Amino acid sequence: MTQPIVAVLTALPLEYTAVREHLTGAQKQEHPRYGTLATVGRLSDTPWRVALLELGEGNLTAATLTERIMSWLEPEAVFFVGVAGGLKPDIGLGDVVVATKLYGIHGGKETDKEFLVRPEAWRASHRLEQAAREALRGDPHVHLKPIAAGDVVLASARSALAEHLRTHYGDAAAIEMEGAGIASAVHLAGGDALVIRGISDKADARKSRADAGGSQPRAAANAAAAAMAVLRELRPFRARSGTSDHGSDDSEERPFRGSTYAGDHLDFRGSTFNGPFVAKRVERGDR
Repeated sequence: MTQPIVAVLTALPLEYTAVREHLTGAQKQEHPRYGTLATVGRLSDTPWRVALLELGEGNLTAATLTERIMSWLEPEAVFFVGVAGGLKPDIGLGDVVVATKLYGIHGGKETDKEFLVRPEAWRASHRLEQAAREALRGDPHVHLKPIAAGDVVLASARSALAEHLRTHYGDAAAIEMEGAGIASAVHLAGGDALVIRGISDKADARKSRADAGGSQPRAAANAAAAAMAVLRELRPFRARSGTSDHGSDDSEERPFRGSTYAGDHLDFRGSTFNGPFVAKRVERGDR
C-alpha cells in the first residue's frame, strides 16, 4: 500500500528550513513538465510522507502552485507553514496562530463616499482543525483564530490598512500574504487545508527591529513544530476507512470511486471504464 502523503508549503527559505529539519529520508522530486521541485521525506513514527515545497511570496503565486501540487502529488491534506504579523496585543512574538478562517481582505467596491467591503473567507478544514485542537490543546502559546491575507506587508499600526483591519476584520489575529491563495485553490480542488503561522512581528513600525532580532527563525520553528504535532495526530483516510471496529480489513465493502454500493450490486452510473470489467461478489468465507 502506498504511504499517504501531505503537502507542506512555505513562502520563505527560513520557513522551508524549519520544516525540513523534521523530515527524514528526504529526496527531491521534480514535476515532469513544469520543473516544480518538492522535497519528499517522512515524519518519523507516523504513516505520513511529507512533500515540502517553497513557493515564494504572494497569494497569486500560492494559488497557482497549490493547484499544480494538488493535481501532481494528490496530497490528502495541505498545510501552509510560515511567519506572520500579529494583530492582537495578547499574542506575543513566537506564538503560533492556527487559522480557523482565512480572510481575503482586498475585495470591495470603491464609491465617492466610502469603500464597501466585499470580503472572501474560507474556513479551515474541519478534519484538520479538529486534529489541531487535539494536538495543541493546553499550549498557551498556540491560538486558533482567524487570519487575514492580503498582498501587502503591514508595518504600521496607524496606516489606513491597519484601520481597515480593525474595522472590518476585528477577529483576525494575524496578517500574512499567502493563505487566501492556498485556501482558495484547495477549496476548489475539494481538499483539506490548514494555515499555521508563527508571529514574527506585531505588524507595526517595530517590524524591522523584530526581524533583526531573530524573531523570524524562531516564529518559523514554532509554526513548523506545531504543524508536525498536528500531523502526528492526523490519521490518513485509509487508516480511518480501511479498518472496521473489529480491526479487520473491510476494504472489499467499500465501493469503487464514482460508484454506488447497494446490497448485491454496484451502480456504476457516472463512472468511466476502459477495457473489459468483471465483477464478482466474494463471500467472507471464500477468502
